[in-house]
Amino acid sequence: MTRPDRQTAESLGEQLSGLDLPGRLQRIAAEIPGRLVFTTSLGVEDQALTHALAMAGLAKGRVEIATLDTGRLFAETYDTWAETESAYGIRIAAYAPERAAAEDFVRSEGINGFRRSVAARQACCGFRKVEPLGRALEGASGWLTGLRAGQSANRAETPLAAFDAERGLIKLNPLADWSRAQVDSFVRDNFVPYNVLHDQGFPSIGCAPCTRAVKLGEPERAGRWWWEQEEKKECGLHVGRPGASVQPGQEPAVLEAAAFETIQTETNRQPEFAR
Repeated sequence: MTRPDRQTAESLGEQLSGLDLPGRLQRIAAEIPGRLVFTTSLGVEDQALTHALAMAGLAKGRVEIATLDTGRLFAETYDTWAETESAYGIRIAAYAPERAAAEDFVRSEGINGFRRSVAARQACCGFRKVEPLGRALEGASGWLTGLRAGQSANRAETPLAAFDAERGLIKLNPLADWSRAQVDSFVRDNFVPYNVLHDQGFPSIGCAPCTRAVKLGEPERAGRWWWEQEEKKECGLHVGRPGASVQPGQEPAVLEAAAFETIQTETNRQPEFAR
């Protein structure tokens, strides 16, 4: 491959479809020259991918592993971060929000002002996640993620490889066609360190104020920004951009006001099932 483009991404995706996970990672490393970045949220899919990269000898040098330290993560997530570095002898690069942006948002909206509207929440995701991601991927040729098609309706069409025209790189999702059961089995069978919140009803883990345990029968990502309508529940890293579809004054105020009444009870409730 030379310069990343749509055709080469599609060709690589076809090649990856017939390979196992180690084979996919080796093919990615061989076919994409230049900087490769894996952004991990330290969730179970990303932990599986970190383990696979380490076992393939790609976690030290060939693939840079980075995370977005939003400043609002669970304590358990930081524990997982430290345990992962220790287990694999690696360092996970941290990309944090710009200080001025964080201070301005809190001054304007309040410490938890992201619950006031969809636009405010997307603005918070914008400076805490999307802008740091841009810095993490600057100059990269390939971007690895732990996305799976089965995580949500928004991600149902997740490919193994796709050209990201906006960033000028190839986005790679080596677990796109894996089920949650496959991920869990892989983590269990390989003794991969994982976030203990997964055992407490949190299949998807983001920032602490914006994540709750899911209820029985809910989709995996139902606990993320649970006070919003389902179709708006992405932060802009993978699907759309914050503010792209929702502008101030367009939010479903009645639904969001009702959600305020349940925030405390949902946050404090006991999980109804564990992984």
